[in-house]
Amino acid sequence: MPNVEKDEQYFSIIDNIIYDKEFYKLNEIEHHGITRYTHSVRVSYYSYKICKALKLDYVDAARAGLLHDFYLSKENRTFKEKFTETFTHPKKAMEHAMEIYGINGREADIIRSHMFPFTTSIPKYAESWVVVLVDKTIGSFEFCRKFEKQLIYSANIFMLFIINMIK
Repeated sequence: MPNVEKDEQYFSIIDNIIYDKEFYKLNEIEHHGITRYTHSVRVSYYSYKICKALKLDYVDAARAGLLHDFYLSKENRTFKEKFTETFTHPKKAMEHAMEIYGINGREADIIRSHMFPFTTSIPKYAESWVVVLVDKTIGSFEFCRKFEKQLIYSANIFMLFIINMIK
């Protein structure tokens, strides 16, 4: 996880959220083999850096990136519940962020649309698109790390199958 405290400008943007007791509860929820807290910090920080480089609104991207998965869920969810949350959590996160932190319209759009194209909420702002892409990239990396051994095993089996087909 990036050491966000070393980036003073970034930290000043998110410091009222990152150590807040409500947000810190995300540290107790597993997400792609890590915590939802760690995942959210990664998405926020890299979205902030990209938006800053592109001269976009990096403040809204940092805050909304941090809050994009800001909803609470029970730990022992069924597969069906986890699957359903894929499509419903952006709205839950946006409403929770609005209630606790009073987010603005752009931040609401970033959070609401971060699961595009898996949801029908199309991003309205460039910053929203940045968070969508960063979230998908980081989420894919985290997911692959979580299942690294299984993926390697499957790739090896597939390669053995291909090699035997060629013989």
